[in-house]
Amino acid sequence: MDWQEIFGNWVLVPPRPVGVVHFLGGAFIAAAPHITYRRLLEYLADRGFVVVATPFINTFDHTVIAEEVLWSFNKALDLLERRSRIEPRLPIYGVGHSMGCKLHLLVGSLFESVERSGNVLISFNNFAARESIPMFSQFSQLAPTPAIPTEFKPSPQETKRLVAQHYQVQRNLLIKFSNDSLDQSLPLADLLENSFPGSIATQRLRGNHLTPLGQNLNTRTMGLGGFAPINMIGDFVQQEVFRELGQLEDVMGCWLAGV
Repeated sequence: MDWQEIFGNWVLVPPRPVGVVHFLGGAFIAAAPHITYRRLLEYLADRGFVVVATPFINTFDHTVIAEEVLWSFNKALDLLERRSRIEPRLPIYGVGHSMGCKLHLLVGSLFESVERSGNVLISFNNFAARESIPMFSQFSQLAPTPAIPTEFKPSPQETKRLVAQHYQVQRNLLIKFSNDSLDQSLPLADLLENSFPGSIATQRLRGNHLTPLGQNLNTRTMGLGGFAPINMIGDFVQQEVFRELGQLEDVMGCWLAGV
């Protein structure tokens, strides 16, 4: 399988697709998801899922971003179906990491025509702008008043209200990592459980906020030989990263397969 670009999305199509995954990454690392999340996305393709990873640039208006990524995804999906690359009506799953979770929640709350068989929400966070952007408060005080907004749109409270009242996706898997101070998955799980009792699964895994980005790390140091101490440390770190990412892959694979 080779990555291909379709209407700005990065796409993988396995030989016999069983479903479609629409992937949205975290803020500031979502511009090249086929690179930053490559191992995780290729794992999903190996499990038979068409992967449509939609890049986006973070702005303060998350509602506009949600509309844009949905439009881009729909265009790519329509083209794949028209060219008979995939069968129509395959189950569609949203998979999001960090801010990507918020975007999937907005897509599922603001657009009635959206149909999803489920969403996987990894390391959800819904912080205010002043908590998300380093030195935001100081910068906003120095900048002219009209220059920059003071809060994301929708705000954290408005996002909660939208999800509580309008979110349509009943089946959800929420994944929280043990060493992740940015995660707000548990309050979200309570919110969704009120709307869809018994349909919300939560998993707590080893790892941190960057675990989904685990890649093949080249830790071998040129000229020092295979037993250099720095290589041994690098190998240990890499094994731990792969172990945590592998656990995430297993949990997602089983849930997507309905196990």
